[in-house]
Amino acid sequence: MKMSKNQAEGGFFSHLTELRKRLIHSLIFLTILFVICYYFSDYIYGFLVDPYAQAVKNDDLNRRLIFTALQETFLTYLKVSFFAAFFFTSPIILIQIWKFIAPGLYDDEKSAIMPYLVVTPILFLLGGMLVYYLIMPLAIKFFLSFESSGLNTALPIQLEAKVNEYLSLVMKLIFAFGLSFQLPVVLSLLARIGVVDAQFLKQRRKYVVVIIFASAAVLTPPDPVTQIGLAIPLLLLYELSIISVKFIERKNREKNAQY
Repeated sequence: MKMSKNQAEGGFFSHLTELRKRLIHSLIFLTILFVICYYFSDYIYGFLVDPYAQAVKNDDLNRRLIFTALQETFLTYLKVSFFAAFFFTSPIILIQIWKFIAPGLYDDEKSAIMPYLVVTPILFLLGGMLVYYLIMPLAIKFFLSFESSGLNTALPIQLEAKVNEYLSLVMKLIFAFGLSFQLPVVLSLLARIGVVDAQFLKQRRKYVVVIIFASAAVLTPPDPVTQIGLAIPLLLLYELSIISVKFIERKNREKNAQY
């Protein structure tokens, strides 16, 4: 039976109303967490600075982070607070997205999508942890190796890192790694809708290697440590994606055989 024009318009506006409701809920959670994170911004700042502090703690030099504009530190604390708030709000945003799309899905579609809602924040967290505990300490030591005491140069070369630039770099890397680690999720979803298959991914492996290293060069600072640190996990995740796609294909064949 055809849906009348009024019914179609009513369904469209009800979806817009539901979408607005979910967006408002997400913004409310983000705002509340932003205020909380700003209250604890000193602790968040200390947490993000710790890789640098640990990398230079055995130096004889009196290391510090500097700021060169009156408003720089204040804006940095705002940026850090928003970063932390968005990080902690991401699972809530995913839940709101799920509540918006779930009513229009069948039970088998819900069971297929639910694992991705769980895996997505976990992979993002793993990417952030890789940056914080491995990539940043190695990158900091790499960059500090270019300092000079002045014996071979007219003047010593010593790092005076700006707090805004350092924290921006850390947050950029965490987001870059976190988003890049969603590769298995994206490829698995594409496999479910029939855009790619395991054979397709295998045949284009050599092109993917080039694309991954090129992307790592764009998303990270111009140093080999962070570029290789992003590229190698992405290559491993790509291979994991092929296994995941094979599993999805086998499940689809078993399902089709039942009908």
